[in-house]
Amino acid sequence: MVRKILIVDDSPISRKMLKSCLPKDDGSEIHEAGDGRAGLEKFKEIAPDITFLDLTMPVMDGAQALEEMKKHSPHAVIVVATADIQVKSIEKVMGLGAFLVLKKPPTRESVADALARADEFRGKRHGD
Repeated sequence: MVRKILIVDDSPISRKMLKSCLPKDDGSEIHEAGDGRAGLEKFKEIAPDITFLDLTMPVMDGAQALEEMKKHSPHAVIVVATADIQVKSIEKVMGLGAFLVLKKPPTRESVADALARADEFRGKRHGD
């Protein structure tokens, strides 16, 4: 089950919107970072079960952060949450190892689907 969730987005409003779509009182730990570099450091520190990652951020953009996160943890479940749904952008992040792309603004349904898919993937990896 997904227990540790990391949200990396430079917009406090976007982070709040995503958090509002997460299940309440399920025992999950929710961690946040406001730019790609801080997100990468937090990622290394907490080893999240799932990471929601924005693409357009200061200091280190989401594509750079994604690439570094996957180098550190090749099987990490990283969901790119972005308003940029151009095919070229989606292909780029999927090529870098994104688990899936979530269109902003998120909905409870799209976040629940991402969490369920992450659980299924993690279960298969751990032989559940």
